[in-house]
Amino acid sequence: MQDFLQQTLSGETPQQLSGENAHLRWSWWDEGIIEFTPHQATQQAIVVSAGLHGNETAPVEILNQLLTQLLRGEKALVPRLLVILGNPAALRQNKRYLRCDINRMFGGRWQQYEDCPEARRAWRLEQAMETFWQAGDNLEVCWHIDLHTAIRGSYHPRFGVLPLNPREWPDAFMQWLGAAGLEALVFHRAPGGTFTHYSCEHFNAASCTLELGKAQPFGANDLSQFAAAKQALAALLSGEPLPQSGEAPRRYRVSQQITRLSPAFKLHMSAETLNFTAFPQGTLLAEDGEKRYFVQQAREYVLFPNPNVASGLRAGLMLVEDNAHNEALSC
Repeated sequence: MQDFLQQTLSGETPQQLSGENAHLRWSWWDEGIIEFTPHQATQQAIVVSAGLHGNETAPVEILNQLLTQLLRGEKALVPRLLVILGNPAALRQNKRYLRCDINRMFGGRWQQYEDCPEARRAWRLEQAMETFWQAGDNLEVCWHIDLHTAIRGSYHPRFGVLPLNPREWPDAFMQWLGAAGLEALVFHRAPGGTFTHYSCEHFNAASCTLELGKAQPFGANDLSQFAAAKQALAALLSGEPLPQSGEAPRRYRVSQQITRLSPAFKLHMSAETLNFTAFPQGTLLAEDGEKRYFVQQAREYVLFPNPNVASGLRAGLMLVEDNAHNEALSC
């Protein structure tokens, strides 16, 4: 196999299902799922996923460039690695999803949806992740990096979203996020149906959703904007020193979620509202029948505003700054 992305987009089963080179063995598990195992023993196991939304193509292209180097034997590999292209059918059509948003379905939530390609795929991805991590004992590093791009522009073009986690985040993981060029980190305080929440909750993985710029079709991405993330991924896989990071990411935590409850939902933000736009206390953010969403803190920042989601799904998150941490950064 020379090009994992092109093979996945073809929709065909590869003629060769496994192989090896001087550094590693590889094994094709299923459409868009491939495992790499270094020849030397390792206590590190890393999942890197991309393409859960089929119109978010830049991370897929970056990841494929790194995989091509591994498949050709041009780069060494230190951890066991599982690579997942989450929604190949949507990637082929440059659509966010075909029927339902797969990144709301994990943790068994796919059972609550009608039978559709995304529900079946979410189940398959859960199985793949379980198989991968159950194969390792006493892992020192258990990470899941999920690569995305955002629908809207942002005051922080590159940021990470971390799931609810009752444990301390590993220092090495947080350092890696900074080296990947992230300008902000957002910490969830409630469970959710995302792939990263699933891996964190069920496998104690250090997990993060990386938002790397704005969604563009294949061929329309300026991949130079993602150089830091690509370099950090390459260093992680090969065991090389991380690139020098700039300022540590600013930290935010979720203060409230805006949920679309019915077709009457109205989001009081324009289509041009950027992620991390600030709103003062008392601002009416959205309404849905009798339900009203207001800014509750002195200042809150919006993330992922989207009035076009299905009823029952998140139409936006409101954030507050982690002032103690951010003030320490400026000292």
